[in-house]
Amino acid sequence: MIEIVTAGESHGKMLVGIISNVPAGLTVDGEFINSELKRRMLGLGRSARMQIEDDCAEIVAGVRAHKSTGSPIALLIKNNDYQSWQNTIGADATGTDRKLTAVRPGHADLSGAVKYRFSDARNVAERASARNTAMLVALGAIAKQYLAELGITVASHTVAIGIVKAKACTDYTDVNTRADADKVRCLDAAASEKMVGEIRIAALSGDTLGGASEIVVKGVKSGVGSYTALNKRLDGIIMSAVGSVPSVKAVEIGDGIDGASLYGSAVHDEIYLSNSGKAERRTNRAGGIEGGMSNGQDIIIRAYFKPIPTLKNGLNTVDISTHKQAKAASERADVCAVPAGGVVCEAAVALALASALSDMLGGDTVEEVKRRYEQKESAV
Repeated sequence: MIEIVTAGESHGKMLVGIISNVPAGLTVDGEFINSELKRRMLGLGRSARMQIEDDCAEIVAGVRAHKSTGSPIALLIKNNDYQSWQNTIGADATGTDRKLTAVRPGHADLSGAVKYRFSDARNVAERASARNTAMLVALGAIAKQYLAELGITVASHTVAIGIVKAKACTDYTDVNTRADADKVRCLDAAASEKMVGEIRIAALSGDTLGGASEIVVKGVKSGVGSYTALNKRLDGIIMSAVGSVPSVKAVEIGDGIDGASLYGSAVHDEIYLSNSGKAERRTNRAGGIEGGMSNGQDIIIRAYFKPIPTLKNGLNTVDISTHKQAKAASERADVCAVPAGGVVCEAAVALALASALSDMLGGDTVEEVKRRYEQKESAV
């Protein structure tokens, strides 16, 4: 099964990632990995950090002449901002400056400091930071290349920012190309303009905004995942992966939220016989997953992001060093990370799918994996 592990801090020397059990013979395109990292930097509302970093991944193990060897693949992403933090962060740091004691509501600061008995929440903030999603995106790019060999694509677009909601998408062709051309990665031009206005208002008032992204997976045959065990249900695997992305507070597959208030007759996708005698569905309210398994339709996931918890005008909190009431620390942060969050969720979904497929198909080489997948018959 394809698995990952990451390490690194927001202002540390570098981010490190390892992806294991990638079959031998996969073309690993470093330029594609870096293009995905650049997509993560897109979107109105990002912090000044995006002007500091160039986010280029270096492949340091597991790939020879652009082909995976079957060994673990290791990546590095250097943090340019480390230059101004090297006396604060790292194994040989001697400075005690930049302590974080006015813990931020909505962040990991307080819970992490209590759990690990820190008097300074800096250790928590550094690892819990969304900066670490850069490595998730880089590893997800490798998973996307694995999926591409099987004819599977993963894309995303913004469907809500604050109170502004986009019209439901009815055209899932070239989603990323179209979304990436927009300031907030929204496919609805009218809604995009309003979203831009909301972000600018939040920025001027020192506030932050959340929203939602829709992730679209095309090309998955039926039968990925299983109903036989809880930890093999594809919806559970995907929701766990997306729910682990920083700031995501809810995950929906298909019409999961709206469907909860309707009768079953208005929710379930009826099955018909096609002209060729195969079973087919004419709607996709289930979002491509039924009974813990893909059903051959597009897989539709929506990730709901809370507003970034770091505000210029800090919220009421407690200082863990003085044990007095205080205003939360104001660290450099995004006003709205939803456009970038969609790209991060693409990576999370790609890794979850790659893991589920590798568990089902096995295979030591890419050719073996492809041959086994081609033998799978998909019922839509």
